[in-house]
Parts: sequence; C-alpha cells; structure tokens
Amino acid sequence: LCRMVRVDNLANMFKVLMVSERNGFKQVYIRPSSKIIIKILKIMLKYEYIQNFQFIDDHRAGKIVVNLNGRINRCGCISPRYNIKYKYLNNVIDKILPSRLFGKVILSTSKGILDHHQVSKNGVGGKILGYFY
Repeated sequence: LCRMVRVDNLANMFKVLMVSERNGFKQVYIRPSSKIIIKILKIMLKYEYIQNFQFIDDHRAGKIVVNLNGRINRCGCISPRYNIKYKYLNNVIDKILPSRLFGKVILSTSKGILDHHQVSKNGVGGKILGYFY
C-alpha cells in the first residue's frame, strides 16, 4: 500500500479551508501546524474571513481547529513563491484578485508576514505566499 506524502503544508491548509467552506462545514482541523500557518490565520481572523482558531499541542506537529463563518470564496497558495518587488506589487495583485475592493494577498517580507495593504504602507517587497477572497 502506497501513501501520499504532504509536501506543502501551506497549500494543504488553503485547500482544506476552501473544500470545507464549499461543503458547508463550520469547523475544520488543520494538521500539521506551523508558524506561517498561524500567522496567515491571524491575518484571516483580522479581516473576519474566519471566526476564530485554536492551536492544540499534541506533542507532535500540532493541530489547529478553525471555526469558519462562510466568507471564503476562494483561497490558494502561490507556488513557486515568487519574489515581488514593491514597484510591481499592484500588477501582481491585479492578476490574482478579482477586484481591488475585496480579498487579500499574503507576502513574506523582511517585516514579517503581511497582507498587500500593509506591504504597500511599509513600501517593501517580498515573496508571495498565497491569497484569499
């Protein structure tokens, strides 16, 4: 019997969130957890795309329980994680998001993991991680 191995935990998290939203689930487990996943969930919580989340330490890789509120239409991981310079940020956001009015693009910068509004305020570029709207 052959088992598949999880290669990208961030892509797995976005996929689990999107499938659970489409199927109407109110709660979902994400495992394994990482610092990047927790920071992205904090950004999603800040903009009210999720209700709340809780980290459960199981002395292994950890689990995260996320309570959904039905606001996620689409989310995904950008792979490979391209470098985006600050002057090209708007071009990339226009290609990823359906509108400037809603949705967030997540970038990993020298200032930490930020959404595209915070990146434009700080005037820095970085590697693009994912998006949600």
